[in-house]
Amino acid sequence: MRQRIIAALGISVMAAAGLTACGDDASDAGGSGSGGEKMTIGIKFDQPGLGLKEGSNYTGLDVDVAKYVAKEMGIDEGNIEFKESPSAQRESLLANDQVKMIFATYSITDTRKEKVSFGGPYLTAGQDLLVKADNTDITGPDALNGKKLCSVTGSTSAQKVADKFAKTVQLQKYDTYSKCVEALSSGAIDAVTTDNTILAGFAAQEANKGKFKVVGKTFSEERYGVGLKKGDTATCTKVNDALKKMVDSGEWQKAFDKNLGTAGLKLDPATNPPKTFDACA
Repeated sequence: MRQRIIAALGISVMAAAGLTACGDDASDAGGSGSGGEKMTIGIKFDQPGLGLKEGSNYTGLDVDVAKYVAKEMGIDEGNIEFKESPSAQRESLLANDQVKMIFATYSITDTRKEKVSFGGPYLTAGQDLLVKADNTDITGPDALNGKKLCSVTGSTSAQKVADKFAKTVQLQKYDTYSKCVEALSSGAIDAVTTDNTILAGFAAQEANKGKFKVVGKTFSEERYGVGLKKGDTATCTKVNDALKKMVDSGEWQKAFDKNLGTAGLKLDPATNPPKTFDACA
């Protein structure tokens, strides 16, 4: 009798174990974010309309383009990990394999090409100025002599103003654009400079409506590329193929309208959406 009871218990335990194993297999096959290849992608966390983290939610044009490209490369959205990529850290993040790709208002320049490779461009912006809404004396970069101008560490924007337009401008740099905007709000600085897309995103934030304005006089061409590890031609080719499909399908325009269209930003139709992409070297 005792042997029959022990045997029955053994069968029950084995059956339960079998059911648990089957349940795990089903979960792995169909569960969101479980199984499959994972990818870490660099974005900005503090740029409304482009790359913004609020709690566990990520929004912006850079985010939507990154998700589309990753999907075309076979990566489910649930398997994407977004990593903050401040301007000064982007090259090292790629070189050290901390991220696979970077979508972070990363302008393609010859100097940067010496350290990283680029896919794209996926958007062409222009450098501009953000000032308080009631400001009337800053009408462009040549009006910044003696003024305090803010940009971020690792960006060339503020230095470009000093070199080309206003020799006596006072440069102030922080690690994020949001800190520049806070300094502008408090009166600690007179203007913020970076791409018009970034500035428009800040001006359009609910908390900032009516407080700031974009001067509207661009003085550069900034071609946003997808940052890749130097020499990663295979990934570059996949990125460009995905971007072309995004543009041709109309999904690029939808993403732009959703994220930056509400800011009233007008971009040059000759370059946006992108018509051609740089060759992968």
